[in-house]
Amino acid sequence: MNTEKPYERQANESAKAFEAFTTYANQGATRSLVAVGQALGKSGSLIERWSRRYQWVERAWTYDARMARVKHEAEEAQMRAESAEWKRREKEQREKEWRVSNACIQAGEEALKRFYENARRGATLGDVSRIFEVGSKLGRLATGLATERTELTGEHGGPIQVDLLPTLRKVFGEIVDLRDGLGARPPGDDRQILLLPRGDCTATPSAATPAKPVGDTQPKNTP
Repeated sequence: MNTEKPYERQANESAKAFEAFTTYANQGATRSLVAVGQALGKSGSLIERWSRRYQWVERAWTYDARMARVKHEAEEAQMRAESAEWKRREKEQREKEWRVSNACIQAGEEALKRFYENARRGATLGDVSRIFEVGSKLGRLATGLATERTELTGEHGGPIQVDLLPTLRKVFGEIVDLRDGLGARPPGDDRQILLLPRGDCTATPSAATPAKPVGDTQPKNTP
């Protein structure tokens, strides 16, 4: 068997035998020696003899693999062609938008000039502004720039709120506000208040250890 191209006609394979193999290979998943004999008007014994002698089964597997590869290559070629066509269309569209953008901006400049030359009659500043807006948007689309500004906001469009208390509780436990028991703060007192874990605030001022005097603590002899 020709191992390089087993799906082609083999040495010493007659034209009729190769025709029978081609019929068999083209049947695909429904291959049947009986169907080949019926299609060609040949006896079943002859078809079986050709099938064994010329290794139809193995050659049909190779034929299937080749056809699958050809189909895959054709599909890839079609995808590449379609991709190239869409890139061409995209470039053409961007060039059109760029030309229209320049025309809009030029028209806006001329309208603005006439607006001031004709004592602010004719097109209004709103009309001129819309012309510039359209021209600018088309120009930014053509060059791939953003046409809208996106801002991050909190709930209902308000500022973003960050609540740190849950995180502090995970790290320190329950939080104690040292303002507790100190009374109201006077107006204008905007000093920051230190928040400490409750476990570190068990000592009260009355139970605090008095500070040691600074300097020589040994008693001195008096004369």
